[in-house]
Amino acid sequence: MTLDPVHFDGIARLAGRIESGVDASDHRDLAGTVWADFLDPLYHEGTPILEPLGDQRCRLVDVEDAALMESPFPTQHGLDSGTINPTTFKNGLVIDVAQAAMAAVPSDLDLHRGRTIVSTVHSNDGTVDVTEDDWSLFDAGYGRGRILQAPRVDRFEQTVVHALALYLAESTHAKLNADVVEDLLILDGPIYPTGLLKWTDQDPTLAELLVEDERPRDVVQHYVDLVERFVQRDVPLVGFVKSTASKAITRTVRRKSAAPWVNDAALFEQILQRTDDDGETDTDVLTFTNWFVSRAGADCPLSVESDLDLDLTKELGPEAYEVTFFVVYDPREELVYRVEAPYAFTRDEALREELTMQIVSDVAARTGPPLAVEKADELARISRQEKAALQRQLEETFSSDRQREYNDVRWEGAEF
Repeated sequence: MTLDPVHFDGIARLAGRIESGVDASDHRDLAGTVWADFLDPLYHEGTPILEPLGDQRCRLVDVEDAALMESPFPTQHGLDSGTINPTTFKNGLVIDVAQAAMAAVPSDLDLHRGRTIVSTVHSNDGTVDVTEDDWSLFDAGYGRGRILQAPRVDRFEQTVVHALALYLAESTHAKLNADVVEDLLILDGPIYPTGLLKWTDQDPTLAELLVEDERPRDVVQHYVDLVERFVQRDVPLVGFVKSTASKAITRTVRRKSAAPWVNDAALFEQILQRTDDDGETDTDVLTFTNWFVSRAGADCPLSVESDLDLDLTKELGPEAYEVTFFVVYDPREELVYRVEAPYAFTRDEALREELTMQIVSDVAARTGPPLAVEKADELARISRQEKAALQRQLEETFSSDRQREYNDVRWEGAEF
């Protein structure tokens, strides 16, 4: 311990001298103004980047009643992908390994056994060529894997290998098992590879890479193909975003009015939170918004307003691919969840309502993500111990140690 009680007291006194100038009720009032005046639609430079689907409204449902609702979808499937995190080796290689898995409710053990594994490799050595176009099978055919060489870049190597491994594994596994899904597929995360699509705003180098290089564009094409596949089969596809750091809405609002919220989730929490006369949060109800069409931030590249040419092959009308979402707030854990679906599904009012009730009921019953998502997360997650073991195995395979940093020594053996 480096902090004695006197240090804690000193920090607390310093914090007490910080005044925000605006109390919580002022923030709620401002959030109410944003909700009432700015979002129907929300414009940026004359373009509507957020539009309500149907009536704009905040809704609530009793937690116990919601948890006991009959599911509109008899079966649900969840999909997730996890990685070991980008690892740099002294021989110049930067590698990330991702595995994707699908879960079923009710359970399907054969499906749960299946894995898609992608190893993405970056090297600035022009003689290195490790790409394997064919998939190799293992575990009696339940698993399949391949190696992808990442585009050569002078920086952002870890960003590139991570995004390509994660999203190629996820989208490939989804397409491979699409016909297994009978009623509903829930991705653990957004419906499109936002980690790739946000490159357009992240840095000119990454933006150019997304447009010019076929490898990231092929990954985006996989998700377009996935949407088309599910539209053809008349089976809805949604994404359950547990943690969103998006600032696209608040950034636009800030150009029009004071916006004290650090991100969009904080804004929607203020909009959806209900308090009693004493200012205590009402934890007996879940609150949620209507659906919106989003063309903001990373949602823009696949919207009708995008001028970005990714040379994608599309079989549906351009509006079918647009991102739509609604937000649900669980006051028991004070968490905001964003639920996405392509407009191809949510343009149907009845289906939109069924999707809403399915997710709201799941959150109410589990105080967290739907069971299908939770199970997929458990299957795809690579634990800290497994990551360390895999990194050691890679060191032996390459006869090269990882490029260690001071924090590797500082935190070695520590529990955090």
